[in-house]
Amino acid sequence: MIWIEGQQSKSVADFGTWTNPLHTFPLNSINLLSLYLLPTPSSWLASLRCLLCRYFISRWLELCRLRKTTLMPMERRVQAMLLNFVLASFVFLILIRDGNAGITSSFIRSEWPAVDIPLDHEAFAVPKGYNAPQQVHITQGDYDGKAVIISWVTPDEPGPSHVQYGTSENKFQTSAEGTVANYTFYEYKSGYIHHCLIEGLEYKTKYYYRIGSGDSSRQFWFETPPKVDPDAAYKFGIIGDLGQTFNSLSTLEHYVQSGAETVLYVGDLSYADRYQYNDVGLRWDTWGRFIERSTAYYPWIWSAGNHEIDYMPYMGEVVPFKNYLHRFTTPFLASHSSSPLWYAVRRASAHIIVLSSYSPFVKYTPQYMWLQEELKRVDREKTPWLIVLMHVPLYNSNGAHYMEGESMRSVFESWLIQYKVDVIFAGHVHAYERSYRISNVDYNITGGNRYPIPDKSAPVYITVGDGGNQEGLAAKFLDPQPEYSAFREASYGHSTLEIKNRTHAIYHWNRNDDGKKVPTDSFVLRNQYWGSNRRRRKLKHFLLTVMDEVVNM
Repeated sequence: MIWIEGQQSKSVADFGTWTNPLHTFPLNSINLLSLYLLPTPSSWLASLRCLLCRYFISRWLELCRLRKTTLMPMERRVQAMLLNFVLASFVFLILIRDGNAGITSSFIRSEWPAVDIPLDHEAFAVPKGYNAPQQVHITQGDYDGKAVIISWVTPDEPGPSHVQYGTSENKFQTSAEGTVANYTFYEYKSGYIHHCLIEGLEYKTKYYYRIGSGDSSRQFWFETPPKVDPDAAYKFGIIGDLGQTFNSLSTLEHYVQSGAETVLYVGDLSYADRYQYNDVGLRWDTWGRFIERSTAYYPWIWSAGNHEIDYMPYMGEVVPFKNYLHRFTTPFLASHSSSPLWYAVRRASAHIIVLSSYSPFVKYTPQYMWLQEELKRVDREKTPWLIVLMHVPLYNSNGAHYMEGESMRSVFESWLIQYKVDVIFAGHVHAYERSYRISNVDYNITGGNRYPIPDKSAPVYITVGDGGNQEGLAAKFLDPQPEYSAFREASYGHSTLEIKNRTHAIYHWNRNDDGKKVPTDSFVLRNQYWGSNRRRRKLKHFLLTVMDEVVNM
């Protein structure tokens, strides 16, 4: 079973043919009406509210039946007063906020050691053949999903930088030319890094492509997304802080089986900065080969974290993001960004905005000015789902990295609410946490609300920094659990967000439990633009109608 925001859930199968479950609202059904009032299951107050609502609805229907009978004038007045009291109590109960927080999982994982996989492990296998392309990965290449950027490394010499591709296996009718470059990091010299943009692709089409030359060439495939459309169904995977340990391998293997079509990656890739000197570049290479089983076939939408900065003055390396920016390119120019570290893409029915937690973002900076304009470009009639990626969570109840996102929150939170962002994914904290819809925009240094409060216009905040890196899990959550926190657990795993239509999406977080993918936290996400407030508007209309009838008795 899964949980719908603000209401009890049905089985996942019930949503396979959903269009909009809010189109019907039978006012004569006690069970269905109370279903609309159910919150998430974590609050005893919410459960009490539900039971009382059921009672008052039942009482109201009974009174309505009595109204149809012949009553003496005094009896009518008594009944009217009683009905008025019931309705007032009913409205009061609806408005009660949940008074306690969600669930802190008691699960304790018997984890593999948080150490990197040995260099000679098959997960890092070098492709056979002289100068064979390796570390192959693709990402979206334009704003709307009709282009891809294919990247790879040739270790011995530059070799050809073109990509042959077509819609039939082993038949490559078209070719595109890319660029090639290499770089040094301390005394490490990288292989030859190729980036090739393929444009003008057809939507929802499978393409086969070949890179390299002769016997060392390699073939892969990818599938383009459906055209940008408000009801385009699509499934995203969400991974963060992956690293290259055996826990990382478990996460990656489970994700590959998820059926997701694109990864939204929330930063901290290789953890190569945990090494020194030439081993830094070496561990970037092993990570590129490690992820190739997925990235050569499915696009990964990249965002950078603190472990991509690679600021190492003791080695003479002081240019931030040097390794990352040479290896992982993004379509930032397509969204009028001035940096590959922040950008936006539209894919199927989603508008995805990537922010950089470690680039300037205060007023007047390039990232600030860009985001201000990009939010204005969002068209919820075409892309109803507005998703934001960043590395540092704006809300976090873990002792690790506590309050590190506060400065970005104070700058951007009001925009995120104004434009009704649906969900924000972050990493950084090596645990999992999901929030309710909350905000803290009323707070200032001299007054206002001191704590986050429920806010139906706010995003859901989800931290998925639990990919499996060598720093281990962040198991020390704050106690007591804050009221805004719905679910949290210190385990490794990955998430999926399956968009069904313009109004609803199904979210899952899957724990990697001793090598098994275990679904642990699930809920149905209602779209902020198309799905929000419709239920409340109908309920409000219903209550006003009933009150008018009472007044006119």
